[in-house]
Amino acid sequence: MKGFVYILTNNGNSVLYTGVTSNIPDRIKQHKTKKHPDSFTAKYNLDKLVYFEKLETIGEAIKREKKIKGGSRKKKIDLVNTMNPEWRDLSEFLDRDQDCFVVPRSRDSSQ
Repeated sequence: MKGFVYILTNNGNSVLYTGVTSNIPDRIKQHKTKKHPDSFTAKYNLDKLVYFEKLETIGEAIKREKKIKGGSRKKKIDLVNTMNPEWRDLSEFLDRDQDCFVVPRSRDSSQ
């Protein structure tokens, strides 16, 4: 079973949350609808997906999540910047039928 590790933030990009799931479309929907209203992500309005990795197994995803969580805030910010320098909400590009993302190129016209 595949796994995903992901990072969420709020609209001001001031709080980061690292999570893991085997079903990213459903999990992101849960965050956006605040299915668990007393959770950390609901409390701090963390529903903007800014980073993700797809791994071969949920076990690998859990290991990666622990490594990311063990890193500094700067390391998490650097990780987001490698994939998503504009900090766009990547859930907009989720292909729910394919359980994957179609991420457009940067809006920077010089590329």
